[in-house]
This record gives sequence, C-alpha cells and structure tokens, in this order.
Amino acid sequence: MAIKNIYITCMSLIFIACSCGKTTQNANTMADSYQKVSPDFNADSAYAYVDRQVAFGYRVPNTKEHVACGDYLVAEMKRFGAQVQEQKMVVTAYDGTKLNARNIIASYGLDKKNRVLLFAHWDTRPYSDQDPDPANLKKPLLGANDGASGVGVLMEVARVLQSKAPQVGVDIIFFDAEDYGIPAFAEKSLIKGETWCLGSQYWANNPHVPNYKAKFGILLDMVGAEGATFYREAISKEYAEDILEKVWRTAGLLSYGKFFIGKDVGGVTDDHVPVNQIRKIPSIDIIDYRQDMDHGFFHSWHTQKDDMRNISKETLKAVGQTVLEVVYKEK
Repeated sequence: MAIKNIYITCMSLIFIACSCGKTTQNANTMADSYQKVSPDFNADSAYAYVDRQVAFGYRVPNTKEHVACGDYLVAEMKRFGAQVQEQKMVVTAYDGTKLNARNIIASYGLDKKNRVLLFAHWDTRPYSDQDPDPANLKKPLLGANDGASGVGVLMEVARVLQSKAPQVGVDIIFFDAEDYGIPAFAEKSLIKGETWCLGSQYWANNPHVPNYKAKFGILLDMVGAEGATFYREAISKEYAEDILEKVWRTAGLLSYGKFFIGKDVGGVTDDHVPVNQIRKIPSIDIIDYRQDMDHGFFHSWHTQKDDMRNISKETLKAVGQTVLEVVYKEK
C-alpha cells in the first residue's frame, strides 16, 4: 500500500479515455469467445483463508497474534506442497521500535529457470489513523482487506498450483512489516528513510536465493472489497508497463473489466517499489483505488471497520482468476 502511507505521489490523476462504443463491443465479443487456460479459482476457499487470518486478531509485529498467524501461513503453504523458507529479521520502525518480523517464501517448480513472483503483505497496521473517531486513532486494526485479502488470494493460488503445475516456476512471498509506516498523527520532521514496506526492503537487499531473478512480479494489496476498482498505478507503469497491459488485458478477456479499469492514477509507496528499484524485477501493484475518497482508497482503509464485512467473493474471484490465467499462460 504504498501509499501505505499509501500516499498518492501524483497530486493530479491522469485519466485516459480508453473506450468508445465500437471498442467496447469488440472487447465484449473477444471476452465471450475467450477460452481460459487456467484451473478454476475457488472464491469460497480464498474467503475462508481471509477469514482465518482475521480470526487471529491484530497481526501486528511483536504480538502473539502475529506469531500465531505466521505459523499458520507457513503450515498451510507447506500443506499446499510448496518449499517454504522463513526469512526472519529485526527491522526498525519509524519511532525506533525493533520489530521481530519474518517474510514467508513459498516456491513451486524449483527446477524451472523462468519464474514469476507473486506477493502480498501479511501484517496489519498498529494504528487506525484514518478512522473518523479520534478515540480510535492509536488502535490496531484487523486488516481484512488491507493485509488478509491479498494473502488469502495467494493461498488459493498456491492450492491450485499444487494440483496442476504451470510451465513456469512460481515464488509466492508474504512480506512482513509493510504497514508499520509513520502514522498520520506523528511528527514527520524527525523521520529519516522509508518507514513503510520494511519486510520487502529487507528481502530486496537480501533475497532468499542469491541473485534471485523473476520474469516479473505481481503485488496484491487490498484486493477483496466489494466494488473494488483497480487502476493502472504509476510506478507499475513506469517499471513494468508491459506486465500491466498483460494483466489488464487478461482481466478483460475474463470479463472482469469492471474491476480492472483502463485508466492511469498516481503512484503509491508499496512493496512493489523495492522489488522494482532494488531487486530490479519489473513488478506491478494491483491495488484498490477509489475516486470518491480523499485518501484514494476503499472506505474502511486504516480504520476500525476494515473487517470481514468488507470482503466480497466476487472481487476475490476476479483478482485470483486473473492472476492464475496470467501465470498459466506464461512460458
């Protein structure tokens, strides 16, 4: 979420008109005749994986709930047939707090040179600094959408990968300490360096495999809310425009165009930034953007209301099936 401060780096949004009547008609015709190559994505399973994470409570680093959820994720990915590595580390938060964090890496098809990287963050924010009630600002949040949704989708992707191997190797990473960035109520002048995405920054500098490379990466962040809209985020376009086009085109062919909007928006500080800038893997961010919200994100972002009431199986299906289709078409 970059923006995780997720702050929007472009003050103005650039919208590109991308359709006319004839173009829309042609696109609909193509979608109607398209035959997908990927196995079915089970939205019920993905929803259950999201719900199970939320049931642990607040997954904030240095808490027992965080440890328990991490253990669950490791066990599940092993159950899904992945080779799992835990990258444990101590990172420093914006206020000097030492955070016991771990990135969880699940790999498939280790014998395959061509690889695809899929990633999401699994921690939750220690503050509800966008909550309209001042009494809630310093309370942790459940992160059903902001945290659990991306992981839940990738867990179902992992289950599918176990049943049918694609032609490429796949690495799934659950990054930690993404959402411990400086809160809106804190003094900004004393902050040095990037306070968000601490786990992905660490991994980008210390990959689980020396000189790790992948053809491309796809980040899932806030991919479960009802009515989600995914725009073409600026940093994704800067570093991986061809991947952005591939994913959005695939979503259209699968008739998910109402979710994947062909318009450009500003950039966000998210886990794809260090993956692009440090690890040099062209990566995109599939992240829910809302034009009607001042902060640019879904209505319960960084509030006490980010719970299971936000989660839509239809949205999980659209994202998960699109990701699977991209992976299974890759060679």
